[in-house]
Amino acid sequence: MDFLNHLDQLSIDVSQIDKELFTRFDVKRGLRNQNGSGVLVGLTNIGDVVGYEKEGDKVIPAHGRLYYRGLEVTELVKGFQQDGRHGYDETVFLLLSGKLPTKDELMRFTSYLAGLRDLPQYFTKNMILSLRGRNIMNMLARSALVLYTMDDYAEDHSHMNVLRQSLNLIAKFPVITAYSYFGFRHSYQRKSLIIRHPEPGLSTAENFLYMIKGDRYTRLEADILDLNLVLHAEHGGGNNSTFTTRVVSSAGTDTYSTIAAALGSLKGFLHGGANLQVVEMIRDIKKNVKDWTDKNELSEYLLKILHGHAGDGSGKIYGIGHAIYTLSDPRAILLKQKAKELADEKGKMDEFSLYDNIEQLAPEVLAKFKGGDNVKIVSPNVDFYSGFVYRCIDLPMELYTPIFAVSRMAGWCAHRIEEITSSSKRIIRPAYKNVYGQVEYENLEERTR
Repeated sequence: MDFLNHLDQLSIDVSQIDKELFTRFDVKRGLRNQNGSGVLVGLTNIGDVVGYEKEGDKVIPAHGRLYYRGLEVTELVKGFQQDGRHGYDETVFLLLSGKLPTKDELMRFTSYLAGLRDLPQYFTKNMILSLRGRNIMNMLARSALVLYTMDDYAEDHSHMNVLRQSLNLIAKFPVITAYSYFGFRHSYQRKSLIIRHPEPGLSTAENFLYMIKGDRYTRLEADILDLNLVLHAEHGGGNNSTFTTRVVSSAGTDTYSTIAAALGSLKGFLHGGANLQVVEMIRDIKKNVKDWTDKNELSEYLLKILHGHAGDGSGKIYGIGHAIYTLSDPRAILLKQKAKELADEKGKMDEFSLYDNIEQLAPEVLAKFKGGDNVKIVSPNVDFYSGFVYRCIDLPMELYTPIFAVSRMAGWCAHRIEEITSSSKRIIRPAYKNVYGQVEYENLEERTR
């Protein structure tokens, strides 16, 4: 153990890099420009995330817009909600094909996905229920790799075959996620093992709720889960898990290895786990703020959080701010509208009001905390309300990030297809400058440290 501690300290020491060197060599840390915008590293036809306008090197805040294949997501959502139907299958079709489906195409596409959902019995028994894990995201990554062994054409990178693989993953992952949860629950929480087979006549959202809750879900719960799936399906090529998808795809590997890598990225608490942090923050606020309606008391506690004297000590108000969106996140706006309906249905309007008050107060508190004239404009992101929605639906926290994965599978697959099809395909290989310097070799007997 002493030797391991010694090695640990050596590893820490050698991993330190003088922050001044990043400035001297103009390193784009996190692939970000000095003004916070992302470094342009690729082109895509799939998604576009707009949160600001640029005038030279200056960033001008703007209300957020999210486009799927050129169609603003707000208009997409308005369309299927006005028709009183669910929109996730339609969104998948749009992302993969580049167009909205006709009525006949949508019916055939939905039927095709429904026919792929069921898992082979041996896969469920041997790969999910027998090999349980403490984190469902890791179980999903393992399942993706096991699907490779079941595919006779796993290494066929032709467009048609990758499309086939993509549709199979999109259809099966809600089922794999539900079964993985019950395997986890049975093993680590000592609760009943429940397996419900997907129903062909239900939408993706309805099926997922049915597999998790049986018939104990409302129409509004299904509507809002469907909305969440649509809003998380794609977010441009630069988000961490999608960029991972493109990086790994550019190396020429198979679809299943690519998706396993994307899942590993999404598992990270700085990416897919953000809504969990919001839920924990709200739980802490409810515990320590006596009057949720007292904006002065709430502001003072938010300021304590920013100073690192409250909450988890991170100094962050989770769910507020985004890498691209400034004045607003269109996903948060759409989700908040439905979240209010759900809160009313579930008798949780007092808690919804707490979220609303934090949303209103956070920018002002952040400005007070940072001071000066160059305070970044912030607004709530989609994670701010998604955790609240899942709690209202009574979904376990272990499923929050896996549901994100179920949804984003559509975007990952679309970007993989584009990456391996694009005429400009080259392996993605950014540069890292070595700043360690050079040393002379020493004979073993001469080494004193």
